[in-house]
Amino acid sequence: MALSELDRRLIRVSVAIVRGDWDELRFERSAAPQGEPNRAWREAVLQTHLFAGFSRVVEAFSQLDTAGGLGAPGADEILREDGAPERGRPLFEKIYAGAAPTVRAMLERQHPEYADWVIGHAYGRVLSRPGLAADRRELLACACLAAQGQDRQLGSHARGALRCGATHAELVEAIELVGPAIGPALLAAARAVVAPLAPR
Repeated sequence: MALSELDRRLIRVSVAIVRGDWDELRFERSAAPQGEPNRAWREAVLQTHLFAGFSRVVEAFSQLDTAGGLGAPGADEILREDGAPERGRPLFEKIYAGAAPTVRAMLERQHPEYADWVIGHAYGRVLSRPGLAADRRELLACACLAAQGQDRQLGSHARGALRCGATHAELVEAIELVGPAIGPALLAAARAVVAPLAPR
């Protein structure tokens, strides 16, 4: 299965934010077809802070505003409830599978509260939000990580994308879409991460 045109746009938008390529971000916004930006765009931009930091996403929202904005969120997009760690745990375990206890222990070793932040915020408040399926979110994560040369994390999220339902062909296509923005060395490294995950 190939990526949809919307998937491709969201990958380009996410990578533009991670790289601080504001010209590309404004171009993608101005070239958006009828009906977009939509909730998927808003979810993609929100989740990018996990990979680019808040300061990049603050600037991204400003840049997008100058190009027409992202549209007003619907009432169902405003989630202020508690229970984020409980929502995040199943997705965390699905993405990391048998390695989930090891990854959690590593996070806890790095700082006692870090595992709760990752599971509660990244997985519970952000990646488990409705509006964008988990496999699409993971493909966006892979594109962002490839754009930064974060190969170890790319491997984890590439396996997570497959576990959440993305195909290997979609994963490869997502990585290839990042290529023009990152150059041959980073692209070759990302290809080397995802190639062994091909079905046998």
